[in-house]
Amino acid sequence: MTQQTDGPAATTTPEGMSTAGGASTTPGFITETEVDRIPTLLAPTSGGGPVAAGLYFRVGAADETLATAGLTHLVEHLALHRHGVSDLHYNGSTAATHTHFVVSGTPEEVVAYLNGVCASLRDLPVERLATEREILRTEQAGRGRGPNHQLPLWRYGARGYGLASYPEYGTLHLTADAVRDWAATWFTRDNAVLWMTGDTVPEGLDLTLPAGRRQPLPAPTSALPVTPAYLTGGSGGVVLDGIVRRTSAARLFAEVLGRALFTDLRQKGGYSYTADCDYHPRDTDHATITAYADALPQKQDAVVGGFIDVLARLRAGTIDRAELDSARAKAVKQYEIPDVGAAALPMYALNVLTGHENLTPDEHRAQLAAVTVEDLRDVARELYDSALIQVPGRGVDWAGFTEAPQWSAPSFGPEPLGTVHRSRASDAVSLAVGREAVTLSTPRGRISVRYDACAAMRVFPDGARHLIGFDAFVVEVEPTLYAKLTPDRMALIDAAVPAAAVVPMPERDPDEIPQPAARRGGLKGRALGMLRSLRPGRG
Repeated sequence: MTQQTDGPAATTTPEGMSTAGGASTTPGFITETEVDRIPTLLAPTSGGGPVAAGLYFRVGAADETLATAGLTHLVEHLALHRHGVSDLHYNGSTAATHTHFVVSGTPEEVVAYLNGVCASLRDLPVERLATEREILRTEQAGRGRGPNHQLPLWRYGARGYGLASYPEYGTLHLTADAVRDWAATWFTRDNAVLWMTGDTVPEGLDLTLPAGRRQPLPAPTSALPVTPAYLTGGSGGVVLDGIVRRTSAARLFAEVLGRALFTDLRQKGGYSYTADCDYHPRDTDHATITAYADALPQKQDAVVGGFIDVLARLRAGTIDRAELDSARAKAVKQYEIPDVGAAALPMYALNVLTGHENLTPDEHRAQLAAVTVEDLRDVARELYDSALIQVPGRGVDWAGFTEAPQWSAPSFGPEPLGTVHRSRASDAVSLAVGREAVTLSTPRGRISVRYDACAAMRVFPDGARHLIGFDAFVVEVEPTLYAKLTPDRMALIDAAVPAAAVVPMPERDPDEIPQPAARRGGLKGRALGMLRSLRPGRG
């Protein structure tokens, strides 16, 4: 879901510089001013060269709904359309919680770019809407998915930070009014921060935008009843993420974990080619640590075991002082580069936008120097306690992980309310269409999606309805697969699902419309065949 393209000078630095109040503790380090009521941060550069600038807005994919996913990305594309083909180095990016317009060039070029972005945001070229929607769908089709692309929906469900796992359904149907309303609500002067290299603001800068309010970060949701949890499948490697507090110790721990995985799984074991770890701020107070190791099929068990062994070692506090010192030395180097203020501007501005405390370089060095091996052990335990791991093959209950729920409810219990429609392929599988929910019942368990908790309903011209709940569970209502699933039953579903959750889908090719499996073999075989055709679960 996240469309993150690095722009000029978008250097990732530790949690920012200067003080939380905005006034620099180092004269000439970072200056805060205002342009058209937008907080503006300046820092000089020593070597001349082009001016770099970025305009942040506190809106991203996690602020959308599943049915409108891609709305912010669409606004970003429309805002840049009028710039056309240019030699100017500029870009835009949409992440989970922010949108960033960046540029590098002469002062005049930077002014023209930023003025143009704000002019377009005031009056979006919605005549380009259909074309840009098509462009975004093309971009999405060609974009690779990382090994952790499923973890957000399993952790958060089909909303908020979980939308990173999903297609941009909004690009199929969003209207000009929806795009204008979104821009007017979120792309305002009170929801923005500008950063720019240089001592002063160039002449002619016009960032006029409507008034609004600083939007809070989205509250995290949860689709996991218990952690640490695991799921099976994926690309064949092992990927784990967990939520930790944003601290210097957590940043250093991510570096230590990445190096330990590389040492054990690649250099010593020879099981993996890639073994790494990433630390990424999620919100004001918490960050996501993601660790990954790839594996060939014949090495998967060894990688799973080695991966969990590394984490267990760190949780036990068996960490060499040299591991900590090496990670600390790497982190400290980020404060020794030329023009550290200019390099820190993007992260500092983002912290101002989201309300995270900013520290001076000396304060950062002091925090890093104070981190102990015991602090790293505590972060390892914090990571494990919140962990979600995806492994190939067998589960990892033996390591203390609990399988993430595969069903909304067990197969036994009260029968779901509503009309029951038997599978055309298996008498052991049925679909209940009720006044409050649709429920798929199988020998393994049940999946229910309540209409009032429906994140999105994909509506196909051939009559099918796919309902995705806030918990990310999916019920695919396919008239070809169930007996007596008549238009009046489909009309009940259509009337009950909120209009805001409806996603009109394009027509499917005939071979994409599922057909019942042949009724042959035993009851168990027919039921399992039906399950494979339905792909029950989350998604």
